[in-house]
Amino acid sequence: MLLFILWLAGRLLMAIPSLPLLLSAAVDAAFLVAVAGLVWREIAIGGSWSHAPMGGLISLYAAANILFHVLTLSGAPTDLAERMALALVMVLLALIGGRVTPNFTGEFLADQGRTEQPAPFSRYDGLSVMLVALAAIAWIVQQYAVATGWILVAGGLANMGRLLRWYGWVTWREPLVLILHLGYGWLALSLLALGSAILGLGLSTTDAVHALTTGAVGVMTLAVMTRASLGHTGRPRHAGPLTVFIYLLVTLGALMRVVGPTTGLPTNLVLGLAAAGWSGAYLLFALVYGPFLLRPSLDE
Repeated sequence: MLLFILWLAGRLLMAIPSLPLLLSAAVDAAFLVAVAGLVWREIAIGGSWSHAPMGGLISLYAAANILFHVLTLSGAPTDLAERMALALVMVLLALIGGRVTPNFTGEFLADQGRTEQPAPFSRYDGLSVMLVALAAIAWIVQQYAVATGWILVAGGLANMGRLLRWYGWVTWREPLVLILHLGYGWLALSLLALGSAILGLGLSTTDAVHALTTGAVGVMTLAVMTRASLGHTGRPRHAGPLTVFIYLLVTLGALMRVVGPTTGLPTNLVLGLAAAGWSGAYLLFALVYGPFLLRPSLDE
């Protein structure tokens, strides 16, 4: 609860322009620092030092947020800090998405009596994650370098191949599992789109970044939120019609934001439709899943 209050305080203070900027920045920055501290505490107490990379990534994410505020307060451009944060999100999605997606898929296929199983973690998976990490570093250091573009493309192709090894198409009967594959697919596509944009092909760099933010982040976040909310409230892990509609809204919103500007439609119309779909998905999640989370679990 204290962590939630700290997060909420940062949001509220950042939204009030009359407050001292240093106060707003300090409170906002404190949240991710606290999260990183809690993660390191759990790793140390449990002796789970194999998870130290997660603690390191979240610590770097907190540092990117601090850097953003330092640059803002000094009147300097903030694109480096923003790029650093997004690059770290790329790596987090490759690590976490690359773990939960095949695990949950394997559970589902076993329950269905299917013989297909996602490929176990191998050197190929390690190489795929390593390419994402290298692409992230290159994008931070040399945003428009040709080499950065090629590394991003290589990372996108490798992770698209990784996704194909998990038999996502077999899960079409259960959208709660299928959406995880769609979210990871957005990650691979965002790497390809961003790399191609740097090389002067396809989408603009701005639209390619939205493939990561509205696509990969937006879809994967809802995929995990819906599954966790159902499981931890004692409900069957099955996506009902409203949950499927949530997935459709966030996907259509992301598609409109990424490719909408290339359609020639009025900008305000494109952005309005994208915002309505994407934000509407999260609003519908609050309306549908909020009551589940506010009541006792069904298995208590």
